Amino acid sequence: MEIGFYPGCSLKGTSSEYAQSTLALAKAFGINLVEITDWNCCGATAAHNMNHDLAVALPARVLALAEKDGMKEIVVPCAACYNRLSVTQHDLNKDKELKKRVEEILQMPLSGNLEILNVMQFIDKYIADKIEEKVAKPFDHKVVCYYGCLLVRPQEVLKFDRLEDPQSMDILMAKIGATSLEWGYKTECCGAGFSVSRTDIVGKLSGKIVKDAIDRGAEAIIVACPMCQSNLDMRRPHIDSYLKMKTNIPAMFITQAIGLAVGVSREDLGLKKLFVAPAFV
Repeated sequence: MEIGFYPGCSLKGTSSEYAQSTLALAKAFGINLVEITDWNCCGATAAHNMNHDLAVALPARVLALAEKDGMKEIVVPCAACYNRLSVTQHDLNKDKELKKRVEEILQMPLSGNLEILNVMQFIDKYIADKIEEKVAKPFDHKVVCYYGCLLVRPQEVLKFDRLEDPQSMDILMAKIGATSLEWGYKTECCGAGFSVSRTDIVGKLSGKIVKDAIDRGAEAIIVACPMCQSNLDMRRPHIDSYLKMKTNIPAMFITQAIGLAVGVSREDLGLKKLFVAPAFV
């Protein structure tokens, strides 16, 4: 089976282990994720602050290229990319004048019928009902699931999971034998794009997330967003400085946790690329 795949910029750079583990997990279940031809940056967190037409045209081009490739659905692991592509398709389908203007800019047609899946939706649709029978080594650890800001917002557009207390990641963790703990920071902000310009803010916001996870007794923070993972993992020195303590709890991608449970190797999951490595692997 082949399904379209939009890695976005992060999965080709700082979060290459997310792409690596997503592709490896899909392969373990007989699914081939095929990259969209000649894809471009979706504009992420910056474009819509600068120019509205550019902010729409960038993700719209990705959608148009996927349609040109004959794709009916695409998997978009990055929460920011998923948000931008989904919101853009929603806005274009709602505003005919905007759609016409963007098609003229791109010189490409848009049907607006592409199904856009984040990682949890992809796993739910194609993998979830096969996970338990394929588990080779149960992920017998206490975890907290961190959804971040963008994955479930805006709810009226994405229509994905519950806004304040999402459950999809927790349900998937239970399928691999993990104990998903209740905690208060499921959808709190990690600092997002301030990672470079204001690492002090990231240290504070991400520090609160890490501290609550530790206080709950979690052995790992499970994430599905490259920016969130990067802030919780790479910015650990700033987090530790804010908390005034050394922290060792890893921030792992959900694809890495599920991959471990179903027998995918550490190397194929990119676990060596984590700054804070899981001690239990």
